[in-house]
Amino acid sequence: MLKKVWLLVVLTVLSFSLTGCLVGEGKYLKKVEEAETLDKSLVALQKQYKALNAENEGLKATVDKLNKDVAGLGKEKEKLVADNKELDNVLKAKSDTLSKNISELRQKIADLENENAKLKEDIASLKKAKEEEVQKTSKTYEDLLEKMKSEISQGQVTISELKGKLTVNMVDAVLFDSGKAEVKPDGLVVLQKVIDILKNIKDKSIRIEGHTDNVSIVGALAKKYPTNWELSAARAINVTRYLQQQGIDPTNLAAIAYGEFKPVAGNDTPEGKAKNRRIEIILVPKE
Repeated sequence: MLKKVWLLVVLTVLSFSLTGCLVGEGKYLKKVEEAETLDKSLVALQKQYKALNAENEGLKATVDKLNKDVAGLGKEKEKLVADNKELDNVLKAKSDTLSKNISELRQKIADLENENAKLKEDIASLKKAKEEEVQKTSKTYEDLLEKMKSEISQGQVTISELKGKLTVNMVDAVLFDSGKAEVKPDGLVVLQKVIDILKNIKDKSIRIEGHTDNVSIVGALAKKYPTNWELSAARAINVTRYLQQQGIDPTNLAAIAYGEFKPVAGNDTPEGKAKNRRIEIILVPKE
């Protein structure tokens, strides 16, 4: 009985021992499993640390670059500020110059307007003087027409007026004998009619022009007048001298010879030649 009891006690102790061993082994395995899990977590954390550290280094590099960029922008800003100041100075100088130019132009415009106003006055004065001159010329023209009705009707004299130029055209037969340059008595009578009108004219120049036909001078007369130049000149001069002798101011007189080189008609007919042999007394404005 006692053996049975002892055996039971031993079995009981063994049972408890085995149970304790099983319990201790389970705890151990659990600890090992926890340790492995911790190792894996540690490895993962180490990887994450390295990644974060690398990212941090990249961020530091980015920050350094940004700092350099900021420094560069600061220098660029300083340069832009300096350039802007210089530009302001340039613009101010140009603005001052432009203002001065505008002021000068305004003054020039004012001066030109004054000159224009004066020019208009001068033009008006000249126009008025021209009208008065034309009126005087027209009056002279009318007086000559009235005075020389007889000669005009006989075709010995023609009188024309154009643009302030008055011309008394006298055929040579009225004034001269053939081949001569001295004014004949009947010619002096005709000239006197012209002189009576011209002697009152002080503001005109009087040109006496001698003209001939194209017939060459021959024979004994050629010794005195080698060409028509000399004959036309002598006739113009004699008429001019006579006008002077009758009191016309010589400073207003001029004698001109054209010879045969300024015809008013063809030299192929006697009538045309007769028209070309002439003395023209021309009134023109003084220069």
